[in-house]
Formats: sequence, structure tokens, C-alpha cells
Amino acid sequence: MAPSKPSSPSLKIALAMALLRFNRLHRPPPSTSDSATLLRWKQKAKDRKRELLRLREELKLLQDGAQSEDEPPIASCRCHFFDGCGELGGDGDHWIDEVLRRRFLRLVRWKERRKKAAEGSIQRRQFFEFSNENEIERLGTSIDFLVELSDKFLTKGQVEASFSIFSHQAIDFILASLKNILSSQKESELLEEIISGLIMRLMRRMCFVPENDDKLDSGSVHSGSDPQFCVQHILCKLGNEPFVGQRMMLSVSQKISIVAESLLFMDPFDVIFPGTHGGMFLMIQLIEFLITDYLNIWMSHENFDKKLFEEWVRSILKARKDLEILEDMNGLYVLYMERVIGELAKEVAPAAHQGKLDLEVFSKLLY
Repeated sequence: MAPSKPSSPSLKIALAMALLRFNRLHRPPPSTSDSATLLRWKQKAKDRKRELLRLREELKLLQDGAQSEDEPPIASCRCHFFDGCGELGGDGDHWIDEVLRRRFLRLVRWKERRKKAAEGSIQRRQFFEFSNENEIERLGTSIDFLVELSDKFLTKGQVEASFSIFSHQAIDFILASLKNILSSQKESELLEEIISGLIMRLMRRMCFVPENDDKLDSGSVHSGSDPQFCVQHILCKLGNEPFVGQRMMLSVSQKISIVAESLLFMDPFDVIFPGTHGGMFLMIQLIEFLITDYLNIWMSHENFDKKLFEEWVRSILKARKDLEILEDMNGLYVLYMERVIGELAKEVAPAAHQGKLDLEVFSKLLY
């Protein structure tokens, strides 16, 4: 007689549960090697999931960065940063809204990621985990961005709208970071090194003339579309901060003395002579801009560095003396420097009488 098949659903469920219990009780225990393999595959699955999330995040940032570079956010910032470039009495005090500030920081991060990837950096997430608390890091990265941006447009030989916007934002960002660092009174030696490096790097670019470029002959002043004058304008804007401006005066005046000596032994028919000649006028003009626009601001600052002030005044006097050896070659150097020193004497006269400047140094400005 054939066994009867269960027809009740409850009976079927009871049989299924009994079979499961039987199989569990009689299943052989897993070997150690099987457990290790299972754990290894679980770990691989977790690692793959984290890798996919990281790649999605990087792809999103790269897409955002590419859009920022290809289509600069000019709609929300009709930037006139280089208006009046090469003219005395710039008004400054431009502001940038929070949206553009975030876009600028995102672009800086994206460019840093691309640079590290191109260099084959092992620590791929180093800048990805950019710390908002590390102002020195923010300052250094923003400076690198600004200098590289200047390089890019110097090689093109023309100024584009995105250069105006991004350099404007970079300068505001640099000055804000610098203000925070100075207020904390930390990392003074490192800060000095960073700012001195920034000044020297931008000065080299200001005096750089591309091949086959004849714009900077005769020391004449050109429109704000000239890349060298735009770099000079960037230096002027950075000089609004006394910590930067006073060190800039010292560096530029020392550089004038060095270039004066090199011009003395340079062949006037050398291909680099016109560029060196134009760079000399750019440096003297930069000193004039800083004196007329910012000297009173510096001296009224509560942390005004009197020692540094006296040091760069002496350095300018030395630059004038060093330029006198070129008077037979080009008397315009001396005439221009005499005018600048006359403006300097007029501006520092109150400071000299208040004891901020050695009267002996002040007397040398007058003669």
C-alpha cells in the first residue's frame, strides 16, 4: 500500500521544519580553512564597497572642478579686479560672496588633486582631507594656486576673465588666512618664510617677459591687459596687509640693487636687455604704488614693525645709490627713483617726528 501524501499545509510546514532540524544536527562542522576563506571574502566585499564610495566621491568632485574651470562663475561676480591696473590710487576693498569663496576652495582642491595624481603621489587622500583648522595649510595651498594661475596666463600672453576672478578670490582668501594666523600669533617663522617665498615668486613672474615679446620696452606703462602689469597689480593688492607690504618693499628694493649691477655689465643688444630694462621700471613703479596707497595704513596699524620699516627705507636709499652708476646708460632710472623717494619723504615726515623713524635716516631721504 502506497504511503499517503500530506495534504494539510500545516503538516507540510511541520515536515519542512523537521527536515531543516535534521540537516542542521547532522551537518559536519565547517573547517578552519573554510572559515578563513569566508572572512576573507567578507573583508574584500567591505573594501570594494568603500572603494566604490570613494570613487563616486572623487568623480563628483572632478566633475564639479571641471565645470568650475571650464565655466568660471562670472555670472555671480562681475569682477573688475584689474580695472585701473597700472594707475596710482587704486581703491581696493573688493569683496567676494560666500558662494564664490566655496567655489574657489573647491577649485583649489581639485587642482591639487590633479597635481598629486600627475606626480604619482601615494597619499592620494592627503589633500582630500583638507583641514579647515590648519590655516597655514590653507595659506600655502592658496599661494601655490595663485602663482600657478599667474604662470598659466603669463605663458598665454593675455588676461582672461577667469584669471581676474580667480586671482581676486585667491588674494582675498590669502589675506583672510593671513589675518587669522597673525591674530593667533603662531607659526611666525614659518609664516615669514611662506610670505617671503610668495613675494619672490611673484616678483620673478612680474619681471618675466615671454619670447618675442616687445611690450616692455622703454619702460612705458601699458593697459591692464598686460600680464606683467597684472602680476604687479596682484602684488599691490597683497601689499595692503602691512606684514606683506613691508616685506615686499624690502625685497623689491634689494632686487633693484641686484638688477642695477647686472645691467651695468649687460650688452644693450642682448635679447634679454629690453625685458630686464622693463622689469626695472615695474619694480620702481611697484614701490611707488605701495608708498602712495598703503604707507599711511601700515603706520597706523597697531602691530606696525618699526624695525622693518627702517630697514626697507635704508634699502631704498641704497637702491637709489646703486642706480646712480647707470645714469650714463639711462638717467630715467635715477629720475624715477628720486621722485619715489620724494614721495616717501613726504609720507614719513610725521613718523620721523614721532620717533618711528631714525632722524638720521629721514635726513638722507631729503638730500
